[in-house]
Amino acid sequence: MTTFESLGLQEPILKGIQDLGFVSPTPIQEKAIPVLLTGDRDFVGLAQTGTGKTAAFGLPLLQQLDIKRRQPQGLILCPTRELCLQITNDLKNFSKHLGDLSVVAVYGGASIVQQLRELKRGAHVVVATPGRLLDIIERGAVNFENVRYAVLDEADEMLNMGFQEDINNILSKTPQTKTTWLFSATMPQEVRRIAQQYMTDPFELTVGTKNSGNVNIEHEYYVVRPREKYAALKRIVDYNPEIFGIVFTRTKIESQEIAESLIRDGYNADALHGDLTQQQRDKVMKRFRERALQVLVATDVAARGIDVDNVTHVINYELPDDVENYTHRSGRTGRAGKSGISIAIITGRDVGKIRQIERAISKKFIKAEVPDGFAVCEKQLFGLVHKVHNVTVNEEQIEPYLERIYEEFQNMSKEELIKRFASLEFNEFLEYYQDAPDLNVKEEKRTYGESNGAGGGMSFRGTGKFTRLFINLGSVDDFTRGDMLRYLCDTSGVRGNKIGRIDLKGVYSFFEVENDVVEKFVQGFKKAEHNGRSVRIEMSQDGDKRRSGGGGSRPPRRDGEEGGRRNGAPRPGFKRRY
Repeated sequence: MTTFESLGLQEPILKGIQDLGFVSPTPIQEKAIPVLLTGDRDFVGLAQTGTGKTAAFGLPLLQQLDIKRRQPQGLILCPTRELCLQITNDLKNFSKHLGDLSVVAVYGGASIVQQLRELKRGAHVVVATPGRLLDIIERGAVNFENVRYAVLDEADEMLNMGFQEDINNILSKTPQTKTTWLFSATMPQEVRRIAQQYMTDPFELTVGTKNSGNVNIEHEYYVVRPREKYAALKRIVDYNPEIFGIVFTRTKIESQEIAESLIRDGYNADALHGDLTQQQRDKVMKRFRERALQVLVATDVAARGIDVDNVTHVINYELPDDVENYTHRSGRTGRAGKSGISIAIITGRDVGKIRQIERAISKKFIKAEVPDGFAVCEKQLFGLVHKVHNVTVNEEQIEPYLERIYEEFQNMSKEELIKRFASLEFNEFLEYYQDAPDLNVKEEKRTYGESNGAGGGMSFRGTGKFTRLFINLGSVDDFTRGDMLRYLCDTSGVRGNKIGRIDLKGVYSFFEVENDVVEKFVQGFKKAEHNGRSVRIEMSQDGDKRRSGGGGSRPPRRDGEEGGRRNGAPRPGFKRRY
């Protein structure tokens, strides 16, 4: 078995990766590191997301830096803030035993003053997104004349996002004698041109087949009617009780609406998209990494650079236009040798796209059936049984209560106790999914003229006339719309499906609630405080105007009123964790 020691890495770096628990190199690391350690040849590496590319270029880069010279010697360009921060943190962890080595992250959405201050103190490596770095270069705040290594990570995505001119401008500020390393999941013509322009006889390495997906990922698709996509999404999540996944959408609006709808229906969910501030994005990602979120709803751009272990499922609520984007999406799961599932929820007209993706990634999709209510109930019930079977008993903490517990159950047999315990959850799910409709459609049945947008054009909210209210909290109080929805529910005691649109401002916000719970809201907030100051709820003065023009009532739900579900009831068996 190949080891990191056999690749030629020095002892301080080996200690750093040992501290992180790295045992053996991945294929891209095993093949790339010896080449890059020579330090004198341009390099093109093609490998899928999640294969360990950061260590593949980061370890040899760190080994070849002159720590005594506190000037930028390495420049790493990447497409997104999340990836920029991930690379920076990885390099800091790798170099823990190298001494006083400085890695500075430069990206938009954060204080440029702080970044300028860090650059002024001196940096050995600058990790940057192109837009913010150009801004800093134009201010004359950084000098790249001593850069020895330039790394373009996720080069295909940077070009997809329109950064080609920015990349050209940045690289023109670096010495012609530098060594350039390019890493990408795919090799479109634009990336090939970058390689030809800035590289001389590069060493090319491909791990896996170009455009192919991770072999540890299973690909499934479900065919449903456009208006039932959201119901199918919930059914799939319920059928996988231990899901820890990412739902991909095309637009920022769609990701926000779906996340808010999932929150209303009792799921641990939140959105990640470009309209969030960096502080809000960091907060969402922190909750996701800590598994306080069960489902993250994200756009392609926002999800770039998400490096979270043990993601079990990727769900494509809408298929992307490009096969490369599908490969990037599915690569969020099945990382580090683990298995994962990539799911596409499609309509009949999208089956042709599935066939195109199959040809591109050289892997067949499994046509799956959206599970019926009985299957979901069964899966949830045995999921609960397995949790009970595997739970760790804290003997010391529970000991004072055992005598009373035994007394309560002394007249029940073992069989009766098990039946009653299981029924606590099972009865709820039976009611929730009673007479649940079949959401599957045959592939040949194509439904024309229906919306294929967020949720297929359906309403995600409940019925009823709404009143617009004012609250003296907003984005400056570190609220996202999802945070505000949770806060309103928790403080007022009103269920999420009674709350309509939330219009988040800076120091205040507006939100809509169904007329029959307005008084409950006002009462619930009478003594409410947030961070030491009183919270105020008032009737919005422009409420009637904004609801006029046909906006006085919501259309009836068509998406996910599953069978006999009680109106307004959260998803059964779910326990909120906030």
